[in-house]
Amino acid sequence: MTTDRILIIDFGSQVTQLIARRVRESGVYCEVHPFNKVTTESITAFAPKGVVLSGGPASVTLDDTPRAPDGLFTLGLPVLGICYGQQTMVAQLGGLVESSAHREFGRAQVGIVGICRLFNYTQLHGGKWSLSERETVWMSHGDRVTTLPPGFRGVATSEGAPFAVIADDMRRFYGVQFHPEVVHTPHGAELLRAFTHEICGCGGDWTMSAFREQEIAKVRAQVGSGRVICGLSGGVDSAVVAALVHEAIGDQLTCVFVDHGMMRLGEGDEVVALFRDRFNIRLVHRDASELFLSRLRGELDPEKKRKIIGATFIDVFEEEARAIGGADFLAQGTLYPDVIESVSFKGGPSVTIKSHHNVGGLPERMNMKLVEPLRELFKDEVRVLGRELGLPESMVGRHPFPGPGLAIRIPGQELTREKLDLLRKADAVYMEEIRNAGLYDKIWQAYAALLPVRTVGVMGDARSYDYALALRAVTSTDGMTADYYPFDHGFLGRVANRIINEVKGINRVVYDITSKPPGTIEWE
Repeated sequence: MTTDRILIIDFGSQVTQLIARRVRESGVYCEVHPFNKVTTESITAFAPKGVVLSGGPASVTLDDTPRAPDGLFTLGLPVLGICYGQQTMVAQLGGLVESSAHREFGRAQVGIVGICRLFNYTQLHGGKWSLSERETVWMSHGDRVTTLPPGFRGVATSEGAPFAVIADDMRRFYGVQFHPEVVHTPHGAELLRAFTHEICGCGGDWTMSAFREQEIAKVRAQVGSGRVICGLSGGVDSAVVAALVHEAIGDQLTCVFVDHGMMRLGEGDEVVALFRDRFNIRLVHRDASELFLSRLRGELDPEKKRKIIGATFIDVFEEEARAIGGADFLAQGTLYPDVIESVSFKGGPSVTIKSHHNVGGLPERMNMKLVEPLRELFKDEVRVLGRELGLPESMVGRHPFPGPGLAIRIPGQELTREKLDLLRKADAVYMEEIRNAGLYDKIWQAYAALLPVRTVGVMGDARSYDYALALRAVTSTDGMTADYYPFDHGFLGRVANRIINEVKGINRVVYDITSKPPGTIEWE
């Protein structure tokens, strides 16, 4: 069990997960719990060294809006309130929050007008937040604190918030009106670290090595002598789950890799070689490409394609599971963002499956218990764990790849082996050039899409009438928003020239410069 832990109580902010990421980046384990699932008893059972109250969309000035458990403030724990979290702490402890005529949204300046233990720590460690300095922060509020509760004092102000930072060093209660967790508050991470390390006394020694050993022990205790089956998609999450569970229980694990025929060039062979040859994991490799393509024949609608692929995957996986005699447990790559969403106080859905390859979506009739060793990790932490487990960088650092695979990169068209092969070759050239240019790790996701357009060209003094290909590359932190990657024209010209020369059937290449929003990362 992790000794030092921070509890984050979520009031519905869009960036609550960023608080968790920043805390974990400083070497402290934390969890996010929705406010309406938290009680004084559950806090005591979780045994945190401190509590963070997140922001949220509600107004403390209205009735029936979220509050922290009243008993929280009598437990002797340090508390940091962020935005709405600051406001509800103030209101619950006897202060006053009012709607403000001067709302603040976006970047703002706060002036440091007092000292407190938060600021002392940042200065001792070479940081900012010194007396009389001004700091850039990210605000998002329409209400503001106007009267402080007993014991508090203001230590920073902004144009729209007379109490931009408040402190009660005696009780170790602190509040900030801005969002220190976002990158738009350049020195916000220093404040969070000051809270976790200085105020809460956390050691900052939570490491992926310790997490690995902890999860291996958990898997062994959960599974006992039972058998586990894991569906491999070729993606990072399922690969890391398979490697971790295998390290825990060895031959009690069987992996099933269903090749639906819509993977990238050489991808199926890479998955089989990695897990069967390098890790010596029991692996069932099923080439079901003909079955998938036959069921997709004539279908143009992208959502129907996805549903067909998902249903077919389940059928094939269930068939292979029966063939090996079944299993007691199902290992899957549920990540922490899924867990947070599943318990959202907004009434969000329970964990949703990526219906095409995340085997958590298999029918209940399979009657297996779940093994989810990644459910406490974010995506970047899964990559770190993968490296800790010895997975090659080609697997751990790979770009996201959709479960339906190339099926959604041939928009508005019937899928055929010929089109899939054409796209596979073009995509391989594109990715090779990205790697050669040293750009792969700077890009969140890159791919080629075969368009439902044929164009006239001139090749070798003869007329050609072939497909147009779109190239896509984006930068992002979480896939929720994205900007196109600004390749120079020399690079794009080189890629287009290679594809047209090397991939027969394509005579025109375009580059997609649409951001998300308004577009999406994938075309379908």
